[in-house]
Amino acid sequence: MKMNLQLDQIAPLSCNKCRRLATYLNETKEKQPTWFNAPVPSFGSINSEILIIGLAPGLRGANRTGRPFTGDFAGGILYQTLWVHGFANELYNANGNDKLVLNNIRITNAVRCVPPKNKPIGSEINNCRSFLSLEIDSMSRLKVILCLGRIAHDTLIRHFKLPSKSHRFSHCKEHIIKPNLSLLNSYHCSRYNINTGRLTNEMFNNVFIKLKQIIKN
Repeated sequence: MKMNLQLDQIAPLSCNKCRRLATYLNETKEKQPTWFNAPVPSFGSINSEILIIGLAPGLRGANRTGRPFTGDFAGGILYQTLWVHGFANELYNANGNDKLVLNNIRITNAVRCVPPKNKPIGSEINNCRSFLSLEIDSMSRLKVILCLGRIAHDTLIRHFKLPSKSHRFSHCKEHIIKPNLSLLNSYHCSRYNINTGRLTNEMFNNVFIKLKQIIKN
């Protein structure tokens, strides 16, 4: 049965499970009071067949704008690629003031609050998994989960209680979770990965080509 989720169930704006993250958010609020500065809710319809999971909000990206992958380098790469492959319209603005609409895709993060130096610790990832699990269980039409990076991959493996040895992270690798549900891996579209060549535009495009193939099957 599909669940009718409320925003505060998926990304509770008053969540204080992680003391380090709550402290960091409070410090950021004092420095930048006009920013979003709260757990960032997911973007896209709960009825989508595709869920993209990133790492965590960027300090000057989603933590500022309140929308996943909006306002930083990775967002520019992701939303441009989504538009090229027909999963979004082309109206993306880094400040979030646009009419961007996603097609059959929902975007979220393994950790909903911005972590210091963009590095969440294990307890924070574990604390936030309950919200991710609730979201996944509520997506009744879900067919593919695209994990951007190893942390997103690992938290999803733990959600489904899958053996890590037979579900290793590998770029553009598909794992069958259960009938009609696949896990697809990609390196994160971060500035570091792009600049070092770990992830190229061609490699990232190939991920979405494969994603569309999975959806058609």
